Amino acid sequence: MLSIIDEFYLKMAEPQKSCLLALRSIILQCNPAITETQKYGMPCFCYKNKIVCYLWTDKKTDEPYILMADGKLLDHPMLESGERSRMKILRVNAGKDLPLKAIQAILHQALNLHHKLSS
Repeated sequence: MLSIIDEFYLKMAEPQKSCLLALRSIILQCNPAITETQKYGMPCFCYKNKIVCYLWTDKKTDEPYILMADGKLLDHPMLESGERSRMKILRVNAGKDLPLKAIQAILHQALNLHHKLSS
């Protein structure tokens, strides 16, 4: 039996499905303490019970992105805040290679932030 999270990914069309599954794998491999759950209908990734990021797709463009929960405290040129006050997003093109180094750098920055805030 599939979990609700697995169903989220499997109902997606290609190439979004493959892209989101790859992003999921990258996020989970970033640190063994990262767990996946679902909040607000989106896959949500937590580190020591604190939300780090979500995966979602843009309603207008269908473009996948990573929504960083404490994005306003992160500094990376690929992160966009748009009209969000607290969160930032990293858009990815499902038809191109993922910017792996940028994704990993942003995730590590977010985890370091969680270490500082919990100390």
